Amino acid sequence: MAHDATTIPAGETRRPIVVAMLGCMQVLAWGSTFYLLPVLARPIVEDTDWPYDRVMAGLALGLLAAGIVSPRTGRLIGRHGGRRVLAGGALLVALGLVIVGSAKSLPVYLAGWIVLGAGMGASLYDAAFATLGALYGTAARGPIAAVTLYGGFASTVCWPLSAFLIGHVGWRGACFAYAAIHVAFGCIGSLLVLPSRRPAMTAAATGEGAAAGSLVAGERLLFALVASALTLSSSILALVGSQLITLMLGSGLTLAEAVALGMIIGPAAVGARAIETLAGSRYHPIWTMVASVTLVCGGALLFFVGPAAFAAAIATYAAGNGIGSIAKGTLPLALFGPARYPALAGKIALPVLVAMSLTPYVGAWSFQVGGVHATLTLLLGIAATNVVLVGALVVLTRGRRKAG
Repeated sequence: MAHDATTIPAGETRRPIVVAMLGCMQVLAWGSTFYLLPVLARPIVEDTDWPYDRVMAGLALGLLAAGIVSPRTGRLIGRHGGRRVLAGGALLVALGLVIVGSAKSLPVYLAGWIVLGAGMGASLYDAAFATLGALYGTAARGPIAAVTLYGGFASTVCWPLSAFLIGHVGWRGACFAYAAIHVAFGCIGSLLVLPSRRPAMTAAATGEGAAAGSLVAGERLLFALVASALTLSSSILALVGSQLITLMLGSGLTLAEAVALGMIIGPAAVGARAIETLAGSRYHPIWTMVASVTLVCGGALLFFVGPAAFAAAIATYAAGNGIGSIAKGTLPLALFGPARYPALAGKIALPVLVAMSLTPYVGAWSFQVGGVHATLTLLLGIAATNVVLVGALVVLTRGRRKAG
């Protein structure tokens, strides 16, 4: 029997296991990197007397490093599949965590984050999505959505785990424990569970052009719009993630009230992703992106109503951001096809991760200069700009969607 180029003829029954493995890896990868310092930063400062902003700068360096390596990661996955790339990413994260946990000086600590960041570029959503695209082609939309459902629980699982580890083995021991989990589960698990062979593709699809993610002249504007929209979405994620509690405190809420409202984000994001997972196969991923930026912009507007609307604002924003993670994986796949998807996903990750590393500092500067109103205005401005960009994408892709 002939098989479509977008499927794996053998081992198809392993798909749920592959999705579960990648989903659990995302919980671990995000929880021990992006969500690590919110819990560990204070213990690190108290133990070392390093300045708080320098400790937090580790994550910025890590995201920059992740962005730099992501295009190379995407090309490797495009050529060879994601099994060894993800395993190598887990090893790099483990090595970075060991360096961070062993650091006796600030330069060594920051160097550890650079190594850790290189592993992030081969471990986070971009690498996982590229792996699924390489494995399942156009059928990867469902698996991508399912993996984001797992990833939505990263902070829910790892923040308490990090706090538990700090209480029992200290912040250094927490780094070492996460490193061991990355080796045992992330690295070895990837090699044992993820399929070793690529989907059956044509010779043209597996050529250098496909692996490098080459674009024809008519696609460059389309790709630039997609990358810009996803970069602005990630900037909003970083801005809200770094400033939300500060904004609520500046609006007169107590810390307990602000934290309680912040807990809305996880359930709202996961709930929206669950709905998208069930219904998403019925429409083009561009409409997922439209819904995402509209909800995020609506949430930004609701913040201007005042504290009485903060719960609705956070839930609306979180729902939009939640399905935006799915659009990040599925929209480039639908527009550019599975053969070029891994390499193009890596290219998109570069501006996305760089923006995520810089936006918290822009948000902090905005709050320092203009307070709550200025920061909310910045948030709304970015969100409204993204609505315009995605509107242009809808127009630009009309013929392509009809052709598909």
